[in-house]
Order: sequence, then structure tokens, then C-alpha cells
Amino acid sequence: MKTPGNVALLVFDGIQILDVTGPAAVFAAANDAAGSQCYRVHILSAQGGPITSNSGVVLHTEPLCGLAAGTVDTVLIVGGDKEGLKAVTQNEEVRAWMVQASAGARRYGSICTGAFVLAAFGLVRGKRVATHWEATAVLGRRYPDLEVDANALYVEDGRVWTSAGVTTGIDMCLALVARDLGDRVANAIAKRLVLYARRPGYQSQFSPVLAAQARANSAFSALLDWILAHIAERLDVARLAERAGMSPRNFHRRFAEAVGETPARFVETLRLDYARHLLEAKTSLKEIAAKTGFANQAQFSKAFVRRFGVSPGLFREIHGGAGA
Repeated sequence: MKTPGNVALLVFDGIQILDVTGPAAVFAAANDAAGSQCYRVHILSAQGGPITSNSGVVLHTEPLCGLAAGTVDTVLIVGGDKEGLKAVTQNEEVRAWMVQASAGARRYGSICTGAFVLAAFGLVRGKRVATHWEATAVLGRRYPDLEVDANALYVEDGRVWTSAGVTTGIDMCLALVARDLGDRVANAIAKRLVLYARRPGYQSQFSPVLAAQARANSAFSALLDWILAHIAERLDVARLAERAGMSPRNFHRRFAEAVGETPARFVETLRLDYARHLLEAKTSLKEIAAKTGFANQAQFSKAFVRRFGVSPGLFREIHGGAGA
């Protein structure tokens, strides 16, 4: 990495504002956390001047011609509404600049539906990419040469980095900073931005609780939060049914219908999801088993292998964690 590195965020009328401000805030915070200007952020549009987002917020932008394509270290194109995406993909000036910039940049990519622009410009042929969950099927049909990951928060495929919807651009840019400046700086940024956690790319766009809440009726919404808050405790059907004020048999049937999983399967899903986060920290497998409600380390390991196909230890190695 050449310091300071030029980070270009390519925008257009109709952009999703958080696709721009989230990543820009991460790179600015990285400069503060590192104590030097590691990144110089440029908000670029075809002609420069004011750009109106789909929320009505107006951004002042630099023209593409003001930043030589060959000087860009990282270039990301953001997402936006259908009209804006269509217009920018038809702009030959933008296409020429983006193709040249991506050829010489250390890395390039997109945030949210910006993946459609990369695909239209022929910059991600044969690549695995992410985009907003609502657009994954359309992107895959329109560009069958892509491998669209419908679940990942963000995907790294060689020099190409693509993120899913909106706030996942923050997660991806934190990963970029961690790659450049180390985890200490990235963690400091996450703390400064008051993020709940640094989310890894393999994590689903929806947490198990959020996905369940989207499916379940109001009768179980409070129970889902309660389960998560008591994940280390005994959570069998009898206890959950009592909490819900139902008979065990009726509860099991109604819960499975509402959530799409049996109570036991859902509880295990939450426990393993939490375990994946703990594996990235310096937490022993024995302690993880206790914190996630498994009877012992062996039971935890067996469930983890059954669900993910790898042991907890190997998962930790693959994803760069530490600990015993």
C-alpha cells in the first residue's frame, strides 16, 4: 500500500447515501486511529458538482477528470436506485474511467447494488460477488457468468471486493483497513463508530434472530429475544413452552410453523452463530461451549461439524482467529 492511498467512491444521482458515508467514515476514522493520513477519500461523479441521493441528501463531488485513473489505490462504486444505476452504466465516460482505474488499482469493487455496474462494465466476469439480498436473483439471471453469493455480507475474490446491502459496506471497508493496517486499527474504528461487532464476510446478511423475526408472528417475537439473552441456559421445549404460556405440544407445533424451524433446531442455530463469533476471539473451545449452552466441548464440536462441515479449530484457523 502506498501511503496515503487514494480511495475513490464513485457516485451518481439516486445513490444510497449510507453506501457512501459509511465507507468514507471508516477510512477517515482509520487516519485518526493510525495517527497519519493513510487514506485520501475522493467522492467522484461523472461531471462533479452536486449529486442527489435517493433520500434527498445532496453530496458535493469531484469530477472524474480531476483524479487520474492511474493514481487510484482502491475504487468502489456504490449502489442506488434503478434509474441511477441504469444511467451510470450507460455513461461511456464513467465506463472508460472505471475500466482504466480498476486495471491499475490495488483493489476495486462495489457496495450494495453497485455490483450491477461492475458487471455491466465487464469487470467481474467469472467472479464470486455479493449484492443486496433483494437483488441477488436478478444479478445472477442478468449476468450468468457470475457466482452470486446470496448470503455473504461481503466477498473477496482476488482484487475484487463486493459487499451486500447498505451497512455491509462498513463491514467490508473495516476488513480492507484491517488488511492494510491491522486488526488493532480496525477494532479501534469499530469501537469509535459504536458498532456492535466487526462482522466477518461469511456471516449471513440476516442474523438468525432477524430472519426468524421476519417470519414469526407477534406471539413469538419477545420469546426470540429472550432465547438469545439466555442462550447459555437450558432451553428445552418444556421451558420455552412455559415461557410462551403454551402446552409443550402446542408450542412445538406453532413455533415450527411460525419460525420455520423446530425449537431445538432454532436454539442450536443461535448457539452456533454465537460460537462463530467467539471463535474469532481468544476464547477456548471449552469456554465457548459453556457460553453457548452446550453441555461440554465434545457436544459443541460435534454440532459445529454437523452444521458447517469443519471442526471449530479448523474454522478458527481459516478465518484468522487465535486462541486454544
